[in-house]
Amino acid sequence: MSSFLRPAVSGLEAVDQSDQSEQSRIAAQYRAITSHLAITPPVSVVIPAMNEAENLPYVFKSLPDWIHEVVLVDGNSTDDTVRVARELRPDVKVVKQVGKGKGDALISGFAACTGDIIVMVDADGSADGQEIVSYVSALVGGADFAKGSRFANGGGTDDMTPIRRLGNWALCALVNRKFGARYTDLCYGYNAFWRHCLDKVTLDCTGFEIETLINIRVVKAGLKVQEVPSHEYLRIHGVSNLNAVRDGIRVLKVILNEKGVRRAARRRPTAFSVNVPRGEVS
Repeated sequence: MSSFLRPAVSGLEAVDQSDQSEQSRIAAQYRAITSHLAITPPVSVVIPAMNEAENLPYVFKSLPDWIHEVVLVDGNSTDDTVRVARELRPDVKVVKQVGKGKGDALISGFAACTGDIIVMVDADGSADGQEIVSYVSALVGGADFAKGSRFANGGGTDDMTPIRRLGNWALCALVNRKFGARYTDLCYGYNAFWRHCLDKVTLDCTGFEIETLINIRVVKAGLKVQEVPSHEYLRIHGVSNLNAVRDGIRVLKVILNEKGVRRAARRRPTAFSVNVPRGEVS
């Protein structure tokens, strides 16, 4: 697995224009980010979606064109989510979710990814896909897990009520104290990681608390975490399924239950394997 940034090959500066076969070989190996920068690791973007047909045009438009694949996990949508996704990106990989909940959707999406780097992006338009380059840069720079933060220097949010902000702060402080983390944000779903991290953590919850579970277990597994400043925008269309009180309690339960997880169990995950198919992929 290559994990570095290198100058992108372009025009006469790098190759003889007459050598078409060499150009094709290089183009297949490297993904240009700019005219001077390219990456070798293929990047998969996982988007869990349920009835997000109106938001997908904005989400897909913001994604950089150098990503390897988009995996859309459809949570049994009753609108045109799948049709719109395929019209926008004919090569999209659609996974029909079998279970319920965001956690189950993400686990299904991770199983369908083929890239070396996996990025989690929400389907409501709150995340800017152009920030993916910052996440990838953190990973190829040495991190195992690039954690988005709305409260790191340079981050921000347009979509957090005072009660949610207080709850996130309290839960984040609890995680930092109990697990030795140094997070500035906890309940945020815009993250990226090397695929090999899935061999070191167990993912076994189905709801919104999946984000907290991942954040805790990557620390407990000894993985190198780097926060990436990120700006959260308002949902473009529709209403969020998030409930601050209900989901906050579920997050708290995850934090408290994690206290007794044995180290051996973390090294030998059984709840999830990337080789186990989940849902129908098309």
